[in-house]
Amino acid sequence: QVQLVESGGGLVQAGGSLRLSCAASGLTFRSSVMGWFRQAPGKEREFVAVMSWSGGSYADSVKGRFTISRDNVKNTVYLQMDSLTPEDTAVYWCAASRSIIKAIIPSNYDYWGQGTQVTVSS
Repeated sequence: QVQLVESGGGLVQAGGSLRLSCAASGLTFRSSVMGWFRQAPGKEREFVAVMSWSGGSYADSVKGRFTISRDNVKNTVYLQMDSLTPEDTAVYWCAASRSIIKAIIPSNYDYWGQGTQVTVSS
């Protein structure tokens, strides 16, 4: 049974930082494409970042502020979020896919975590 468990969300002031973690089990983590998505109130779920075996890619809205990384020993993917703004407030999910194709599309992903709330105050 595949499980993705996020942690690290919380409340932070604008300009601050948070690091999200997503611990994976039940899948071949090393060969999995791991993505982060978020959904703000009243908005659709949107792509944030993806990490495959070849490196990371980011949404334009977070490029230069967020960094995705992975530890294939701990089976964990991270999202370091710096210079946070109130517009980053959302529920954040990690997700796993067998394919890098269309990695920015949520339906491409096979497994999802439960989500973690990130709130950035102004």
